[in-house]
Amino acid sequence: MPLPRVLRRSVALPLVTVVILLGLAVWYVFSGYGAGLLPQSSWGPWREKSVDNWAVRVRVNSWSDAAEAYVHMGKAEDFTMEAYGTSADATTVMDGTRFTLAPGGEVTGQQPKKEGAK
Repeated sequence: MPLPRVLRRSVALPLVTVVILLGLAVWYVFSGYGAGLLPQSSWGPWREKSVDNWAVRVRVNSWSDAAEAYVHMGKAEDFTMEAYGTSADATTVMDGTRFTLAPGGEVTGQQPKKEGAK
């Protein structure tokens, strides 16, 4: 016996809603915005590099468009940057160096121009 028309509609709407919400959740996590929800095993190894006399450790997520960086200069100053889906910017207090971390793991640093310098 076929299902009544009212029962078919009442089953279809919640099913469509669940499919849409699940699709949005998957997009959120794997686009990079929800990278903090991904397992640790999805992150690559930490890579060391030096940017404008600052030590930088960077790792990139292999499942989504996301990267994390730990920037420090000895015990003087340190901070963490998270580029989840979009680039992250931070400026140091110590010397005013401005860092940018791209979701692909590229870190750049730019020191402020000195007064009187051309």
